[in-house]
Amino acid sequence: MEEPTRTLSAAVREHLRQLCLREFPCGTGSWNKSRFLPQTWRTWRELTPREEEAASPGEETREALLDLVRSPHSPWALLEGSSKEDHFLRELAIQNPLRLKDTFFYSYFKSLRMVNKHVSLVDKDLLKFTKLEELILSANRIKEIDAVNLPPTLKVLELYGNEVTSMECLCARPPPCLQHLGLGHNKLLGPLESLPTLVSLDLGFNNLTDLQSLIASLSTLQHLRLLVLQGNPLALVPYYRGFTIDSLSRLCVLDDITVSPNEKHLFRDLGHSGDLLPREAQFVVTIGNVRGVPDTSVLDPEPGPQGPFITYSYYVTYDFVEDEEDEGKKYGGVLAEIVSPSLIMEQLGEEFPEEVIGEAEGSLESGLTTQTQSGELEEESLVSGGSAPLPRLTDSAEELAKLRPLTDPRLCPSPGTVLFSTVRKPWAEVIPCNYEMQHTLKDLVPLKAFLLAGTTVTVVEEKVLSWPAGLPLVDASLSARKGKGEKNKKDKKGTDLNGGKEAAKDQKGSKKKKELPKDLQQDQPILRVLGSGAVVLEPLLVGEPLVSTVCNFGVIRTLESDRLTFLRDSKKPKKAKKETGKSKTKPGASEKRKSVFSMYEGDYQPEPLTVEVQIQLNQCRSAEEAIRALSL
Repeated sequence: MEEPTRTLSAAVREHLRQLCLREFPCGTGSWNKSRFLPQTWRTWRELTPREEEAASPGEETREALLDLVRSPHSPWALLEGSSKEDHFLRELAIQNPLRLKDTFFYSYFKSLRMVNKHVSLVDKDLLKFTKLEELILSANRIKEIDAVNLPPTLKVLELYGNEVTSMECLCARPPPCLQHLGLGHNKLLGPLESLPTLVSLDLGFNNLTDLQSLIASLSTLQHLRLLVLQGNPLALVPYYRGFTIDSLSRLCVLDDITVSPNEKHLFRDLGHSGDLLPREAQFVVTIGNVRGVPDTSVLDPEPGPQGPFITYSYYVTYDFVEDEEDEGKKYGGVLAEIVSPSLIMEQLGEEFPEEVIGEAEGSLESGLTTQTQSGELEEESLVSGGSAPLPRLTDSAEELAKLRPLTDPRLCPSPGTVLFSTVRKPWAEVIPCNYEMQHTLKDLVPLKAFLLAGTTVTVVEEKVLSWPAGLPLVDASLSARKGKGEKNKKDKKGTDLNGGKEAAKDQKGSKKKKELPKDLQQDQPILRVLGSGAVVLEPLLVGEPLVSTVCNFGVIRTLESDRLTFLRDSKKPKKAKKETGKSKTKPGASEKRKSVFSMYEGDYQPEPLTVEVQIQLNQCRSAEEAIRALSL
């Protein structure tokens, strides 16, 4: 249902009514009627020997009434932020209420401010304001404004925050004295028509995408000195500022920044290459170190020969708008890196005993082959956020219902975006992501909407359980353990040494015969969100070239896990000491031990989970740089 049309003249009348210019303490009434009697009565009163200024019984003095409208604590005071015209009218309604007639209003107003009054039509009654120079109609519902209904005396026109999509009617017969036009935060799409008298023009935060066409139309404005275009999709291209400055040589201020002579020199002749410059925006996303991640592996039990072998890896995801021709097709919607064999071996070396690693070393390689082959399935799992395989068409409704609770919405990209991720890394006190990705986007309107909404950065823990692929693996492991147990019993009973050696040789032979199969089957990754938060990108729309922040997700580490991590790491220096035969303690070990003891003394202060994020908008600093980028 469409809302009824509300004219500007109706909004003005409603505004004057809300000022209560004919109600106490303004206007005339029992509180001041003796001061505004008809002339015949005043002549009769002059014969009475009393002071003219003295108020009649029951009436208020003029000063008392003025205090009621001037005091901020008075119930009759105007709201904070009211215009100076409103304050003047209220005081005039006390001092001389008989002047407040329609003819006075039309001749008095030089500035008319109707903000957020639900105005949708500027009607012809506005022409009655014969001295109007400034008209502010921001935050209304105006879609179009007819210049025929604007007074010829108008110099300033502001229409911020409306629904204007075209300037065709306004530019057909503009006011002859119009010097400033504010059309920011509207829905303009096309180029500007001729407004020859303009000195200042604000078109910020619209949907203008064609920089070359817009600058061509603005070049006809010979008096234009101040221009605002920031917040438009066209302002995201690398050469935006340089091309605009060189094409509009008379411009003094662009986007509230003074145009310096040095800028004009650096971007000289760039305007002649406008048709060759690519209409695309370029961003570079950098993700640095992640700190404060808890080492979950210390809470897991030691794996047996039959598994499960558990590996943990950590990565950071963020969503970014997808270009139709680039990232979506190249990466299939997500940058999900496969964990390399070296990283898995490093994790196994830290988490599992050497005997288990030696027995399973061969089977890890074949297990990685399986993981690589299922890389597409892993990517889809990251986008959907689930840790179970994607359902087939033959799955029942009950199976689908079981999968839904596993989906974490924080692992799903927002509408119109794609999820990107860093390479998976093993746990460390400081996990270096070393991630850098360049995004080149040609569809600039969705890009603007994305920057206004911001991106979401998420730290994810991925847990993978690997199992031996066949049952013979269990028998071989059990027989190996049984052989070792018999050997130990013989040694304890003091049996013949040569017999022990022969038994050991037989045991080694049996190991070779019953070697572990080179296969590990892996469960689907179990994903856990450690922290997630929004990163504000709107500064990139208002001219800032870089957004750099450290996302702080709070403390998620615990005293128990940190204590176990320290105890595990403290064993490594001792092992090195036995092998080298040195008695010196490794530098820093005593300090670490002291820090662990302090945990129990009330000084435990774990580091919060943080991740370093930078998003840079590429901007050309000279004409040469823009031409060089064009050649690439």
